[in-house]
Amino acid sequence: MDHINWFIGLTGFAVLLQACVLLAMYLAMRESGARVEALVSEVKTKLMPAAVQVQELLVELRPKLVIITDNLQDSTSALRSQVLRVDAAVSDTVDRARLQVIRADELLGRTLDRVEQTSEMVHKTVISPVRQISGLMQGITVGLEFLFAGRAARKNGASRDERRPVPQDEMFI
Repeated sequence: MDHINWFIGLTGFAVLLQACVLLAMYLAMRESGARVEALVSEVKTKLMPAAVQVQELLVELRPKLVIITDNLQDSTSALRSQVLRVDAAVSDTVDRARLQVIRADELLGRTLDRVEQTSEMVHKTVISPVRQISGLMQGITVGLEFLFAGRAARKNGASRDERRPVPQDEMFI
């Protein structure tokens, strides 16, 4: 029986120790609860007026904010339409400029072709006949000089081998 008393005593001590721990926990919780209640009341006294002011401010500003957002939406729509107009105008201007560049290129190409054709025609109709006439005139001049130089040389007693040189500086281009 001695063991049973010992076991009962030990169990009683454990229950008593547990009761003390629970009592200490209760007292600590009650103190913490009191601190939390004090903190909550302090927060209520300090933050509630500010929260009420914020709520009143939001009530006052709500119509103004609605007007601002409506104006912003209208401005955005107007800006979008203007950007689309400017984009269309720029695209049209770029297309027209591209077309004008193509036309100018074609005109320049045709002009250069005509200048080349005119140059060839002038060469065939003017320069070639002038060269031929110049050559013919030089031939006639050389022949006449030869003829007259031969007669003059015979009159002066010179031989036919001594001829006067023909000037080549009078060639026509």
